[in-house]
Amino acid sequence: MRPSAPVTPGLVVVDKPAGITSHDVVSRVRRLAGTRKVGHAGTLDPMATGVLVLGVDRATRLLGHLMLTEKAYDATVRLGVATGTDDAEGETLSAAGAAGVEGRAVREVLAGFVGDIEQVPTAVSAIKVDGRRAYQRVRDGEQVELEARPVTIHELVVHQVRPATAADAAGEPVEVLDVDISMRCSSGTYVRAVARDAGAALGTGGHLTALRRTAVGPYDLDVARTLEDLADDFAVLPLATAARAAFASLDLDEQQARDVRVGRPIDVPLEEMTGVFDPDGEFLALYEPREGRARPVAVFVQG
Repeated sequence: MRPSAPVTPGLVVVDKPAGITSHDVVSRVRRLAGTRKVGHAGTLDPMATGVLVLGVDRATRLLGHLMLTEKAYDATVRLGVATGTDDAEGETLSAAGAAGVEGRAVREVLAGFVGDIEQVPTAVSAIKVDGRRAYQRVRDGEQVELEARPVTIHELVVHQVRPATAADAAGEPVEVLDVDISMRCSSGTYVRAVARDAGAALGTGGHLTALRRTAVGPYDLDVARTLEDLADDFAVLPLATAARAAFASLDLDEQQARDVRVGRPIDVPLEEMTGVFDPDGEFLALYEPREGRARPVAVFVQG
């Protein structure tokens, strides 16, 4: 690690490449930042690319709250083949094909996922089952059954339904449909599960062949940087800037700021979780409305 100057707390928004894990990205940013205190807000699978938000130093404490935000994806769903991982990296379980399935039927089925739904996560997820990750249990040969969870899909746009040819488990050609979609959803939603469930509804089987996360909350590809860019010029998004982008904000007077620095409730009207700032613009804490007052959720500075 760099023996460098003091670490600046803040966020690093990475455009993750395919073929590496989110932990690999964390490891690289630790070396670039010169600190082990780096974490990420929401895992991306190795095959997935796009926005991965990392926190450096004190900003790691912000990540748990960012994970509750909306996320956006571009993806390609392949109808006609089902896999054990619900994506292209898994073994083929079935290859019924999608011959005769009309684009209109595909669009209707996918439209049915929009709104508040109950979704069974993919078995190879990072969800813990009796203290162990579900994907590890699957790798060890266990049968994993996960319970459905409430998620929200705010928007699902079908851009194109394209005929294509894939291979079944024996390598024989099979007619499939590749469906290019964009999706906005709540945290905890699995795009792979949408592909799986759409395929099940159409009787074809389905899985993801491509996934790119285009936004996590207010942080999108416009502010994301590649690992190569960061290696040339490493910089963080300052904590105050990151907090103002992600949360409602409130500027305090001197007395309120002193109270916040020691974690006291303050008498200000809040409607939601809010970032509070001292008169000089320093980010102090996250507060929320509770019992008629603004009370601390996380304090980032000390008095």
